[in-house]
Amino acid sequence: MSSDPPVTADRPDSTLHVEGTDHVTLVGSTVEDTVAFYRDTLGMRLVMRQPNLDSTDETHLFFDAGDGRLVTFFCDEERDSVERQDPDVGAVHHLAFRLDPEQFRETRENLRETGRRFSEFDRGAFHSLYTRDHNGLTIELVADKFAIPDDRRAEVLARAHAARVEAEAEYVRGEDLRTALEALDLPVEEHDLPDAPTGTDVSEGRA
Repeated sequence: MSSDPPVTADRPDSTLHVEGTDHVTLVGSTVEDTVAFYRDTLGMRLVMRQPNLDSTDETHLFFDAGDGRLVTFFCDEERDSVERQDPDVGAVHHLAFRLDPEQFRETRENLRETGRRFSEFDRGAFHSLYTRDHNGLTIELVADKFAIPDDRRAEVLARAHAARVEAEAEYVRGEDLRTALEALDLPVEEHDLPDAPTGTDVSEGRA
């Protein structure tokens, strides 16, 4: 029986070292439906449009998620949008995008006012809204509970994990993040986020 892999911010001894996420590509339905959700609902900029170079009957759309990282879609006007997905091994379970914590409440109200179904949960280390795109894919909108520098995120999360283990807690909590930030001599800036249930199942409900 193999032991649990270590949780650490140290670089592993691996075949190569990637430098970050460049893009994630999904199989989309129509261009119109894809643009309506990812541009007009989530506010992503459509920055490139061209044929799928491996299947030129499809259109390849490139959206900027907000930080220069891309989410792209292979769209086909012959594919209808679907309401639900049932992901299997190797499939995409959900996509998560960051929200500005200061805009969290406004975002929640915008979703409500436009009639879009969503669920809200306190995930311990962060606060999340869940909705679904036009093809039933779960979309998570994440607001960090604390300000964490991007270049120190791995250190903070790994140190918070260690604090969680030491406290014998089930999952990383806000207090574990606070402990990690203090241990790393980083500013402790907690965002003002609303209370929410700590539910664990978003497969049903309002999303």
